[in-house]
Amino acid sequence: QAHLVASGGGLVQSGASLRLSCEVFGGVRINFLEWHRQTPGNKRDKVATITAGGTTNYADEVAGRFTVTKDNSRNTVYLQMNDLKPEDTAVYDCHAEYTNNDDPDAIPYDRWGQGTQVTVIA
Repeated sequence: QAHLVASGGGLVQSGASLRLSCEVFGGVRINFLEWHRQTPGNKRDKVATITAGGTTNYADEVAGRFTVTKDNSRNTVYLQMNDLKPEDTAVYDCHAEYTNNDDPDAIPYDRWGQGTQVTVIA
């Protein structure tokens, strides 16, 4: 049904900024979208969430440095990452729960993006 494309990663110095994007294709209605990150040998950790109504929350490790926003006209959610640190290095991916229409009885589904690499050097 939905197709998520994560992009915007790269190689940056400590203290730099990056903006990740997650574009959602398929004409679906997003209930909420999460940003996760994972490194080899570690579990995938949720770092930020935004709901359809614009409510956000953040993991303690990124609060104050990361900001998640959305552009409804582009069906895209962004993760602005400021003051990046080497420990932020990970593959970042987006995960959305959505419905195919705005019927209150619509069944929700979920999909993941393909991930984008963020590397921060000291």
